[in-house]
Amino acid sequence: MKVLVVDDEPALARALAINLRAHGWEVVTAADGRGALRAAAAEHPDVVLLDLGLPDLDGTEVIAGLRGWSPVPIVVLSARQHGEDKVAALDLGADDYVTKPFAMNELMARLRAAARRGAAVESAPAVVEVGELVVDLARKRVTRRGAEVRLTPTEWHFLELLARNVGKLVTREQLLREVWGPGYEHEGHYLRVYAAQLRRKLEEDPAQPRHLVTSPGLGYVLEP
Repeated sequence: MKVLVVDDEPALARALAINLRAHGWEVVTAADGRGALRAAAAEHPDVVLLDLGLPDLDGTEVIAGLRGWSPVPIVVLSARQHGEDKVAALDLGADDYVTKPFAMNELMARLRAAARRGAAVESAPAVVEVGELVVDLARKRVTRRGAEVRLTPTEWHFLELLARNVGKLVTREQLLREVWGPGYEHEGHYLRVYAAQLRRKLEEDPAQPRHLVTSPGLGYVLEP
């Protein structure tokens, strides 16, 4: 089993790596959030052990970045003990939360449990290529012919959901619920407005889209 340890304290990261290797784990380390996202995409760990207090990104941003493309189990290891921090991390997709200081045997047990839960779940690719578009789900960026396309947060969430299900129909109700939230399932005009905005930015001919395709009355498909 492979674990990605993300912590900016060199002494703690080294101690964790030594103990994990002694218990049979293969260990990959990262000292900041961007390094963690790169390592997760390159190494495909079975579980991520994540500190929230990182020098570049907050750990919650790393969780959100990972959840854009990967169901890898995430165990937060943090000195933050406030209830709202735990709730925020778990709501974003963390599987478990361990506070510092911690007992090593308990941490090992939680990592093993998280890895078992995630063993049967397959990750989506971190980068989705659709014609001349490249959607990087880990870094939350999209390029067209090599040039970065600037998207609003809502436009990105719309595209991200389609890219995670490339070639598959995503229903109107699912898009509205996941992009705008519960209670918006009947606000279909939101989809028409944002689909048109995305097509103007991403399609060669927005009037005859090749990739962001509408399935009338049902939803949208990002066609490869």
